Amino acid sequence: MKKIFFIIVSTMSIAASAQQVLSPDLLWKLGRVSVIGISKDGKSIVYKVATPVMEENKSTSKYYTIPMTGGTATEVKDTKDLVVDKNISADGKYLLSSQEVKTENILGKDYYPELQKSDVQIYDGLDYRHWDTWNNGTHNHVFYAENKANAVAIDIMKGENYDAPQKPFGGDEDYIWSPDSKHIIYVSKKKSGTAYAISTNTNLYEYNIETQTTQNLTESNLGYDTNPAFSPSGNLTWLRMKRDGYEADKNDIMVRVNDKFYQNLTANWDGSVESFKWSKDGKKVYFIAAVDGTQQLFEVNYPGVTKMASVVRQVTSGDFDVHDIVDITGDEAVLTRTDMNHALEIYSCNLKKNTWTKLTSVNDAIYSKMIFPKYERRYVTTTDGKKMLVWVILPPNFDKTKKYPTLLYCQGGPQSPLTQFYSFRWNFSLMASQGYIVVAPNRRGMYGHGQEWNEQISKDWGGQVMQDYLSAIDDVAKEPYVDNARLGAVGASYGGYSVFYLAGIHNNRFKTFIAHDGVFNTQSMFGTTEEVFFNYWDFGGAYWEKENAVAQKAYTTFNPINYVDQWNTPILIIQGGIDFRVPIGQGQEAFQAAQLRGIPSRFLYFPEENHWVLKPQNGMVWQHEFYKWLKETL
Repeated sequence: MKKIFFIIVSTMSIAASAQQVLSPDLLWKLGRVSVIGISKDGKSIVYKVATPVMEENKSTSKYYTIPMTGGTATEVKDTKDLVVDKNISADGKYLLSSQEVKTENILGKDYYPELQKSDVQIYDGLDYRHWDTWNNGTHNHVFYAENKANAVAIDIMKGENYDAPQKPFGGDEDYIWSPDSKHIIYVSKKKSGTAYAISTNTNLYEYNIETQTTQNLTESNLGYDTNPAFSPSGNLTWLRMKRDGYEADKNDIMVRVNDKFYQNLTANWDGSVESFKWSKDGKKVYFIAAVDGTQQLFEVNYPGVTKMASVVRQVTSGDFDVHDIVDITGDEAVLTRTDMNHALEIYSCNLKKNTWTKLTSVNDAIYSKMIFPKYERRYVTTTDGKKMLVWVILPPNFDKTKKYPTLLYCQGGPQSPLTQFYSFRWNFSLMASQGYIVVAPNRRGMYGHGQEWNEQISKDWGGQVMQDYLSAIDDVAKEPYVDNARLGAVGASYGGYSVFYLAGIHNNRFKTFIAHDGVFNTQSMFGTTEEVFFNYWDFGGAYWEKENAVAQKAYTTFNPINYVDQWNTPILIIQGGIDFRVPIGQGQEAFQAAQLRGIPSRFLYFPEENHWVLKPQNGMVWQHEFYKWLKETL
């Protein structure tokens, strides 16, 4: 009997010791999976695993193949010959590429060659910097060459002061071959100077390699035209937003049926498309979109020239996010997936049965020793009588008889979905694993709840959305396990703005705040951000438009600086030094205001980071300072 008791106790001790919660150190040991493509023979998935190496302050990558049906992964040294190269024309004759080209004089030494040591930059328009890089007079251009060694590459945009791929995030998805190998389709915003900064009007251009002429295929559309692809039968397909200056407009799937007929496949569907892929028989298009706090796979039929209506159908469902459509054959799909507790992995899904098989297990060895938080759906009634989804994430080994400090998470964007994403910075699983309940509301301005809900944040930054935040935290705070004396609010970008704004109106709800790269002063934000179109749209105009009531509200009523006299709560302010989207002055102004008002505050400054924190050691400092601040103030 004693032996049995000893075995039971020993087993329990081993199980307890095997369970650990997610920590910043563990988070930064996880492998980060990204799919490269399907092997040429169609039998394997080729993918990359990037793993941070903290002591070297960089990530290392390894490449693998795994059978489409699952099995053992095999490491490979080079993937170049494993997958089809989309940049080689269908007839095999030509190769597409891109490179930076010096196209305009910007630097002092461009104008004054005798003054080579000058470091002057001279600009005549507002495209002088973008995201985290100053314009030095170079632009991305698309080139093609014969597919052979030492072939001379031809610049199809020669002399143009425009970019393709688009800066800062465009890649080779911005240019493709036509099926006949005679045309190149590419994405470009052919505007420069101030016109570039106030517009989102990218277009699809078709370059004819025989005549060396270029045609604008989407001239009539004034918003974004992106992500060109061809259907199996040769129909050009792309994503379109209608309105110029509106970066979060409804994204629809467009198909060029013939030279005179274009069709919008998702016009009558109340959602916005993230990415798409044609079925192999050309009868339907699969796409990914947000819905009810998740990101799922959808399909829409392709009617062609018939008068049949296109019908959208949701294909997958569950509390997870679908990220990439790797391959779909019949009812079997290869997709990537995350949830709040698990980083991205590759899965096989039977679309008819909605059953899933995990193909990669990059982080399972770490996960096997962990105990995870639990996340719940909660629906809260807003002040205007709407039903709002709120994700509530509970700490591991949650005990409802205890009281927990609780964080209101404020999402950035401002128009972006709050779904089952897995972040290596704003990680809900990590927050909950440190003993905090996390309240994450799908407030106004989030995809997945209809376009009207998404658009209600524009020109109303400090309005209904702030009431949505307070409705969410007030509702969850009614639970006996929430410690109402230890509530905090955290967020980045628009979420940082939210924190700054709430700091002046929260009526002593919160005990601490954390704002990362947040907008603090809407007027100086308008005067220094690089994508001016964003502020024109979201603020309703410029601060000097005195007769524009909508704009004036953005610069007065909805300006956090006008509520600093009400600040009375400790605040951590984080700022990237090369964040040109929300420039450094925003964080400096906020910290200076807090310090001069005697508010306990700290300024965490990353000189070489942009709107994000990308370097491993900086990321680790970010995590430690985040939780250090919460421990000190909450």
